[in-house]
Amino acid sequence: MIGSGRAAWRALVAPGLAALVALSILLGLGTWQLERKAWKEDLIARILRQSRAEPVAPPAPDAWNEARDEFRHVRVSGRFLNDRETLVHGLAAGETPGRALQGYYVLTPFARADGGTVLVNRGFVPTELKAVADRRDGLIEGPTTVTGILRASEVRTMFVPTPDPARGEWFNRDVPGIAAARGLADVAPYLIEADAVPGQTTWPRGGQLRVDLPNNHLQYAFTWFGLAGCLIAVFSVFAWRRLHETDAPRIA
Repeated sequence: MIGSGRAAWRALVAPGLAALVALSILLGLGTWQLERKAWKEDLIARILRQSRAEPVAPPAPDAWNEARDEFRHVRVSGRFLNDRETLVHGLAAGETPGRALQGYYVLTPFARADGGTVLVNRGFVPTELKAVADRRDGLIEGPTTVTGILRASEVRTMFVPTPDPARGEWFNRDVPGIAAARGLADVAPYLIEADAVPGQTTWPRGGQLRVDLPNNHLQYAFTWFGLAGCLIAVFSVFAWRRLHETDAPRIA
């Protein structure tokens, strides 16, 4: 009986090590999700704080720091280069909850009064107002001031179509790509998401930035920790049965 008991314990070494490795991975993933939760909450708080603050001057292009400056509320003076606007495919919230409008974001170069150029996302226009001729009442001519939120250039992900500059087809707000396609020089490495204009009836319409970052990390952490608990329970039952089946007396 003693020999069989030792053999049973030895038989548990390999599955026990495998279970221990799996348990370490599950606990590590759960802990990582808790860390991501704290990071996401800090990010959301920073975005809300900076985007709601009084507007300030945007940073100089060579002083731009995405981690520090993105989502700052800024104000800049100059004039729009309306003949060089670029349309980027996009969606916007419709008047009916849960329904989105298809259309374009209007990115217009803005010649700053203090020098240099910055792309301004003036806002959204529905598909039927794609042509400038159909929304001339929304063009802003001459010196003006823009307030909005600083955003970094939008990176194209694997599921976003490749742009076609020759046809003017853009699917992400690619600052350097659009600047190059429009022959713009001395362009800031960021863009400005224009604020909404109260009571506006013309297009495009700003204020499209939505601070709605998903924060499901606590649920994910519970999932990983729950799987770790299940693993402990399953292995405990497995080990108990293996040991007791070995120790049980056999009748000839």
